[in-house]
Amino acid sequence: MKLTDRVKSYTADLLITILGAALYALSVDCFTAPNDIAPGGVTGLATLLNSLIHTPIGAVSLLLNAPLFIWGALESGKRFIVRTVIAVVIVSLMVDGFAIFGLVYTGDRMIAAIFGGILSGMGLGLILLRGGSTGGTDIIARNLHRRFPYLSVGRIVFLSDAVVIILSAVVYSSIENALYAVITIFVSTKLIDTVIIGFSRDNGKLMMIVTSVPSSVRDTITIREDRGVTLLNARGGYSHLPLGVIMCAVRSHDVYRIKNAVLSVDDNAFIVIMTAGTIAGNGFQGSELN
Repeated sequence: MKLTDRVKSYTADLLITILGAALYALSVDCFTAPNDIAPGGVTGLATLLNSLIHTPIGAVSLLLNAPLFIWGALESGKRFIVRTVIAVVIVSLMVDGFAIFGLVYTGDRMIAAIFGGILSGMGLGLILLRGGSTGGTDIIARNLHRRFPYLSVGRIVFLSDAVVIILSAVVYSSIENALYAVITIFVSTKLIDTVIIGFSRDNGKLMMIVTSVPSSVRDTITIREDRGVTLLNARGGYSHLPLGVIMCAVRSHDVYRIKNAVLSVDDNAFIVIMTAGTIAGNGFQGSELN
């Protein structure tokens, strides 16, 4: 990829990440936190602490993420963690920054739960769309999955969120608050899917990559991005030169990152991305793709 193209790509990544962070921050400051809704993850824990001892949600989220950054860098490499750190720092700053303006909704908590989920889903979807991450349970799930492949990412995230939701019922002394958190998470998950892959109900994407350097591309995907691949031999129809075709099934929000990783190795690679209605097998069990 040319230097100018990389600069444009990185600039677009940053701007869209900032937009996503702003939407996510609004969901926390305007809807979930003021209504005692802690919708899972590190932000949910920070929301609970804010309710108990009035600590700033953004700063605490960043503090809780710090050891996870180190773990993520050790397990997944610096390239993965850089985008995550950038996204988390921006989100944390915006959450605490927007809180100063006091833009809160304290009416019907069902409305707060739904709109909190809509804004957080849109924000997280934009961040994931550009190859970023919000840290927290994402890092935990990714690292545990690397060590224990039979544990799907989806299940790990679900269990992490469930723990926070149960804690919210205890902290707020109300099962209702926990149920509103479930609604927020449900809406948010649906909006993430909508932002990333539109309104389709697909399980994932199938990438077919035609390249003249299959070994380098294979290593980039399997080692750097931690995804499995299948290698096929091919020959150019016009050039008659030997080529490699790499087939890779991925989660929808991984497409952008893996595509960029491939182009960083072979900027002449021919990439076809197809919708996969169903993917079954090791690494794609149950809700991991959702």
